[in-house]
Amino acid sequence: MVDKTAKPPPGSGRAPDDPHLWPFAAARLAIDACFWWLERAPAEQADSSLPWTTPSSVALELATMGLRDCSQILSGQPALVCAPYALHRALIADFAPGHSVVQSLQNGGINRVYLTDWRSATPDMRYLSIDSYLSDLIVAVDEIGAPVDLVGLCQGGWLSLLYAARFPAKVRRLVLVGAPVDLSIESSLSRLARNAPELVYDQLVARGGGNVSGEEMLRLWSKQPDHDDIAAALQRDLSDEQGTALLARFDRWNAQTLDLPGAYYLEIVNRIFRENRIASGSFVALGRPIDLKDVKAPIFLLAGLDDDVVPATQALATANLVGTPPALIAAASEPSNHLGLFMGARTHAQAWPRVAEWLRGDLPGVLARSA
Repeated sequence: MVDKTAKPPPGSGRAPDDPHLWPFAAARLAIDACFWWLERAPAEQADSSLPWTTPSSVALELATMGLRDCSQILSGQPALVCAPYALHRALIADFAPGHSVVQSLQNGGINRVYLTDWRSATPDMRYLSIDSYLSDLIVAVDEIGAPVDLVGLCQGGWLSLLYAARFPAKVRRLVLVGAPVDLSIESSLSRLARNAPELVYDQLVARGGGNVSGEEMLRLWSKQPDHDDIAAALQRDLSDEQGTALLARFDRWNAQTLDLPGAYYLEIVNRIFRENRIASGSFVALGRPIDLKDVKAPIFLLAGLDDDVVPATQALATANLVGTPPALIAAASEPSNHLGLFMGARTHAQAWPRVAEWLRGDLPGVLARSA
């Protein structure tokens, strides 16, 4: 763990409360204190044995991910949870009992659930791009059996949306949870991405030898989540024995950062967050410009009312960009911050059962169109 008593670098100000902002916050901090991190003690080596909550096996070993099969039975409509690839393990989607997207989907009757377990970037992965991750998503979906229901979390949301626009016949339904798509709508994420010069991001990649170092992000982070931050994310009191165990588990998960391929990272920063190419229709994926109007699958949008990373207005605005008929778009807003959408006990008790019911239920015009 990082020493929480260490003095932050001069001029750093208050860092955002959510770890998904680390790549952008780190770049901002680097402007004023790019060598400060060298003076810090190395981050404690995290225990890599932190177990999954849901029993699973690895169905495929791909360059970008291990495809985890959490299925309870071999038949039925499959759902693929596309975890965010933003410095943390995909355990964010299977954190603990009562705090697990995978578990909530299963409890809601979705028996075939898969999860993208993204790999930490190694030196030979430094040139992997967004196309590389889309390509492996194609392989994963084909292994599972198209069409799938895609459940995209945060940055896994825009990746799922790109996939659905590029290969609409392979996606039956689409769930986007706290997903940043239209970055013209003001948010902490869009501000942090815009405020640092492009050179800062290039230097961040260069210092990582072509990748973005998760450990460097951790060292640059000036405000680790405190007890109250974690309680808000998990949406429960942490003073009892179970809460103490959850707090320790969160700390361990939080310390297990992943490195990101430099090419992939720079594409996200520049093309998605700074230039807003997905929303504007100028993003090219696997050789073809992406038009979100090609997405006509039913969509469920889940937003957090207290989410300052992807505000509800931004998360719900995706409905205006896609070609899905309004009658086939469902939306819900929960009193939750960003991490609480994926890990929060209240969100899992209230919102995720609705998502599972929506995935299982009949929708207007869907049966007629598929007949």
